[in-house]
Amino acid sequence: MGTVAFIGAGPGAADLITLRGARLLAQADVVLHDALTDPALRDLAPQARWIDVGKRGFADSTGQEAINALLVRHAARSSLVVRLKGGDPSVFGRLEEELEAVARAGFEAIVVPGVTAALAAAADTRLPLTRRGSGRSVSLTTAMTRTGDLRASRTADTEVFYMAGKQLGALARRLQEAGWPADTPASVVSRAGWPDQLHSRHTVGDLARASVLHAGRPTVVVVGAGAVPLEISPALPRACAGSSAGENPGVLKSHICCSNSRLRAAGRGAQPAARSRRA
Repeated sequence: MGTVAFIGAGPGAADLITLRGARLLAQADVVLHDALTDPALRDLAPQARWIDVGKRGFADSTGQEAINALLVRHAARSSLVVRLKGGDPSVFGRLEEELEAVARAGFEAIVVPGVTAALAAAADTRLPLTRRGSGRSVSLTTAMTRTGDLRASRTADTEVFYMAGKQLGALARRLQEAGWPADTPASVVSRAGWPDQLHSRHTVGDLARASVLHAGRPTVVVVGAGAVPLEISPALPRACAGSSAGENPGVLKSHICCSNSRLRAAGRGAQPAARSRRA
């Protein structure tokens, strides 16, 4: 009887996966992966069968029932099935539904945490989500509900909204209706954790201005304490820094130093643990 491992791949570049996640991935027989996971991760499990089960907002997606069925089917035939999820499996990953499907079928499950997009955005922009004295709470929210309604709230010092890129103008209105002043700092980050990550600074009142810059890109919006610029912020290492601020004020473009080629080399040189029925 097989085991299903739910592994957080992180929000972007392959080297954001955890060491535990990489070791388990190297033992996989089958990998069911999200649309936004880095293709470079395939080099860690070249022997596995890779199946794309990604969900894409407002585009073709694999239905949840189909994903559940694939997990059960392959667990019955394989020693280790990996469900590779972007970000962290427990954050907006519908993990509960897949865990229940695996449990009903009688299979064992492992969950390996990953870096969620909110944390990658904070790291890339060097804007901590919590601040001493002013940022004591953080809320992670999806901008859209299951029924397609746009919701906003003011329940924490820092609010992070996922999957909000297509509704920034409407989100600005909802935020003000929820009690956020129009001059509240807001930070918009698209493709957090990737080399082509983009960051723009705004206020709640002018969030709509970010729509064109971040169009068609997975986007998180940080509102409140976690979006307040630091009095002085360290620069990126010169070899890694790239700024478009001179061309477009308020817009910062980050480049990640670690390349996927290094991960591939590490994967080829690694000696994964012996494969077993239970990881």
